[in-house]
Amino acid sequence: MQVFRNLILVGTSHIAKQSIKEVEEIITKEKPEVVALELDKGRFYALVNEVKGRIKFKDVKNIGFKGYVFAKLGEFVERKLGGKVGINPGDEMLKAAKIASREKCKIALIDQKIEVTLKNFSKEITWKEKFRFFADFFKGIFSKKYRISFDLKKVPDKELIEKMLKHVKERYPNFYKVLVEDRNKYMTKKLFKLMQNYSKIVAVVGAGHEDEIIEEIKKLG
Repeated sequence: MQVFRNLILVGTSHIAKQSIKEVEEIITKEKPEVVALELDKGRFYALVNEVKGRIKFKDVKNIGFKGYVFAKLGEFVERKLGGKVGINPGDEMLKAAKIASREKCKIALIDQKIEVTLKNFSKEITWKEKFRFFADFFKGIFSKKYRISFDLKKVPDKELIEKMLKHVKERYPNFYKVLVEDRNKYMTKKLFKLMQNYSKIVAVVGAGHEDEIIEEIKKLG
């Protein structure tokens, strides 16, 4: 958890039981006016209504083939990892929404539309980065040498997250720009506006987004 002025940022893992417990404790204790979630309307609807595999093959014409493949790969990995710990991906976001409703907090959806992110992914990811990504993915599956071990039930510590993000930024710069930098800037604008209009905001975002969001807010402020 990080605090900047009237904003409390909670970094979570989408498949960690620790995150579910943490968001409940923080929202209950802080009683913010607004709970902001790293979701767009479509993803929020899919989570609440348990819609599986929201991205369909017919969406290729809008998001591009690379974006479609990445989305399906991400769904597969999250589902497999979540199955190992008995958590559905995004359960911490659902918990945050439920606690916000119970505490009579407003809910704000601050993430960029997933279709926009995937479309940008298709446009900006180079073939070089794509081959690197799949090569590293299969290395991680078949070789222990390339695996990073941590407890799936907990949010990885800050040092490990920074190490992984640095690796991604150096090895896949466009990948990092589309999935992290651009979305951080989008979420920052939403949060900055909320900070001007409400006395206290709790924002639930994926672990690793917090530092860059705070830096971007400082630039805006």
